[in-house]
Amino acid sequence: MAAKKKSVERHFPLLEDISKIRQVSLINPDDAVNFKICDYIKDNLKHQLRPYQADALFSLNYTQTREKPQKHLMFNMATGSGKTDVMAAVMLYMYAEHGYRNFIFVANSNAVVSKTRDNFINDNSSKYLFNSPINIDGRRVEIKSVDRFTSVQEPGIIYMKLTTIQALSNELGTVRENGLTYEELQKNKVVILADEAHHFNASTKSQKQEENSWESLLDKVRECNSSNRQFEFTATIDVDKDAVYEKYRDKIVYKYDLNRFMEDGYSKNVYRLEADNDDRSKMMNAVLLSQYRKRIARENGIDDFKPVILFKSNLIAASENARNAFLEMIDKLDVFKLDEFLKEQNSVDLGSTTLKSMYTYWQEQDSAQTVIELKRDFKPMTTINVNDTFKDGILGNENDFKKLNTLEDTNNPIRVVFAVAKLTEGWDVLNLYDIVRLGEQPVSLVQTNSEAQLIGRGARYNPFEYNGEKSYIRRFDDSNDSRVKLLESLHYHTINDSKYISNLLKSFNKMNLISESDSDKEYNMYYAKVKDKFKKSHAYKYGRLYHNKLKEVSDDEYNDLGKYGLDREKIVIDMVDTVKEHSNNQESNEDYLDTRNVLIADFNSNRDKRLLKKAMSRDKFFRFNELSKYAPKINSLNEFMTSSDWLGDLKVYATIPYHKEDSFDNVYRLKVVDKALSRVKNFMQSNYMKRRGTREFEPVNVKDVVVDYSKRISKGERSTGDRPVIRPYEMGNDDWFVYDRAIVDGLEKRMIDSIRRIIFKLKEKYKEVFLIRNEETISKLKLYEFENSDGITHYAGFLPDFLLYLDDGNETYQLFIEPKGTQLIEKDKWKEKLLENIKPQNIKLLGETGEIKLYGLKFYTPENGQDTISEIEKLTTDSSVDYESFKLVAEDKTDYKNK
Repeated sequence: MAAKKKSVERHFPLLEDISKIRQVSLINPDDAVNFKICDYIKDNLKHQLRPYQADALFSLNYTQTREKPQKHLMFNMATGSGKTDVMAAVMLYMYAEHGYRNFIFVANSNAVVSKTRDNFINDNSSKYLFNSPINIDGRRVEIKSVDRFTSVQEPGIIYMKLTTIQALSNELGTVRENGLTYEELQKNKVVILADEAHHFNASTKSQKQEENSWESLLDKVRECNSSNRQFEFTATIDVDKDAVYEKYRDKIVYKYDLNRFMEDGYSKNVYRLEADNDDRSKMMNAVLLSQYRKRIARENGIDDFKPVILFKSNLIAASENARNAFLEMIDKLDVFKLDEFLKEQNSVDLGSTTLKSMYTYWQEQDSAQTVIELKRDFKPMTTINVNDTFKDGILGNENDFKKLNTLEDTNNPIRVVFAVAKLTEGWDVLNLYDIVRLGEQPVSLVQTNSEAQLIGRGARYNPFEYNGEKSYIRRFDDSNDSRVKLLESLHYHTINDSKYISNLLKSFNKMNLISESDSDKEYNMYYAKVKDKFKKSHAYKYGRLYHNKLKEVSDDEYNDLGKYGLDREKIVIDMVDTVKEHSNNQESNEDYLDTRNVLIADFNSNRDKRLLKKAMSRDKFFRFNELSKYAPKINSLNEFMTSSDWLGDLKVYATIPYHKEDSFDNVYRLKVVDKALSRVKNFMQSNYMKRRGTREFEPVNVKDVVVDYSKRISKGERSTGDRPVIRPYEMGNDDWFVYDRAIVDGLEKRMIDSIRRIIFKLKEKYKEVFLIRNEETISKLKLYEFENSDGITHYAGFLPDFLLYLDDGNETYQLFIEPKGTQLIEKDKWKEKLLENIKPQNIKLLGETGEIKLYGLKFYTPENGQDTISEIEKLTTDSSVDYESFKLVAEDKTDYKNK
């Protein structure tokens, strides 16, 4: 038996050097550490660089500003992390900072070259990466596609040759008219941008140098001119192999693994649906799940959401047969077949929380309407069959390439793709949500490695618009509504075979791909159903709940920083995070309590006004023409800098480790002020032209918002700080609680128990007493701030966890109750103030003539929960005590307890 190969620890000197220089920069300053993404990159790239992409450029700058700049570098970045955006930033940087005007983009396939041509050259393409026209230092710059580099080069032109490695090899290997030659390359300094570079390492694979290998070809091109640079980009580099490690150990300039990419929220979550179903059942499940996602999106106001399915086979003939079988299945689908399928599938313990939820949903819908909808969305013209008989894989056919590379476009009807197992590089699809493994396929590691690569590409995040805003990062991870999480999840429908699953997990681990099983074995799925008895009540049938209307905020109201949600007196920047980010990924947690805030800048002082002016000059947002778009009431930049309504009285503080000295040089102070101004810019951009709450409250029918819901809880979940453990508690014997279960955390359970202790007293006075648990599914009941006392406007909606509904036949009370952990009280203080402002004398109820009273209560906290319960009793059982006087009594009681 062969001995198991020992794992060897790998060191990467260049990565370590860059990490060190960032950590010791304040002690031993280096010009490279002051590098900041310049305006010519910010202004000319269509996409704002993400933090990790900016880090990649920082690392490149470090290598190019040494006494001996490094000529050959590798960017090892996860699939879907935006390597092409980094490449575009690198091109602008090398042009503006180092005078490079000639670039060779080289890849392994025509598909990647074609895609990149759209990214860099075709400014009419939706995939074009630059703002047009490109302008650097006041001069218009054009990126021009060329076959060869001319000896006389025009100013303001970036010359770019896009080619496959095979074509470049043929071109340089034979003399041809208008072809590129080595002699020509000697005359011009060139930057080689090598994409999917793992394909080029022929000599590292064979461990011997061959004269005609692609790797030696790129070496020869780079060595034509001593100023040439070669920058490689790949998500796949096997440094466990000695030859690969030795070549790249000192060339990897930046590394951003797939697990970091996924943990940072830039991808979809990935789930495995492991089942023993036949192919037809897998197809039907995928169709229903895809349409379920589309319905969920529509219910949440996302109208252009188009989830795509990929059915993956191992043979071209099998793929063609699968498409024919799929179209036949949809064509012959009727109400009877759909109902039978749902009934049969829901009766089997598949162990999938997602499928269970989906079956239950479709069984509650109009089956006739569902069939019509499925036939409309899944017909021949919305499906496409592609394969890799072409040299360049499934994207080798130009017509297929255009359809597949524009799947996100609203005018592209494709919902289903049939393909063989191989998925080549170059397919940048964002709205792929289901991948289905069809037919008999190998279960070897070679096969699962290929599947893992496919899933990694499919996991790219889809930046759909929600509530008027696009996000390029997951936003529903902490949502209580498990359904909306499907809009940010990729499901891989596969077989339930132990050997296959074992190999698949090994392949995932090899590429650091995070996936979870959708099995009940790893999660508890808790369901809360509205009680039948409550559905028979007057409150459910005829009752109405209230929330406040929104109104547009006029330009005239944006007259100070507070209207954008900012404190005009203080901004605190956490600089501990900056230190921790570059501390070699240490596993120990830093004690964030061992910190302090220090004053960095006071914009009321003349010295710091100069610092402010310099920081503002570095960001084009703070030029008057741009700033006035978001602050139409300002008359000049001087007013913005000096007025107490804006930056005039602002102090900037930095949170630093307690032991850190207070001596800060101007470079450090400028860095903190840059971050503060970046926050000001983000708040002004995101909160301008918003809608805010009003004093007018409008009704919503109880039966429209109090609905069944579910929560998916990890079996390994433990209470950690902001995330207390959630558990189900049976409430069947409590007729005043509208659900059969309370799925709550410990503090919420205490609050329910406190209500239970006064329920008898409430029932003595009121005919109907109901406690309603608000879930994210009841988003219609969100409350919005309509009055602020601290000068800071908050635009976010707020959904209190509970609503107490009381009706005595003449008067109806609606009380908003919010349990709040101690660690969140200060952060959410504005929410408590919003609740306290909700009382009859402060609001107007629309469409009502009856006696209805709305009250918001102080937070129910671990320390003062009983005060909240006493407040409920005073409001609802003692009509002789008015609200304001009780509020004073409660505050006096709290003061007495504190004393």
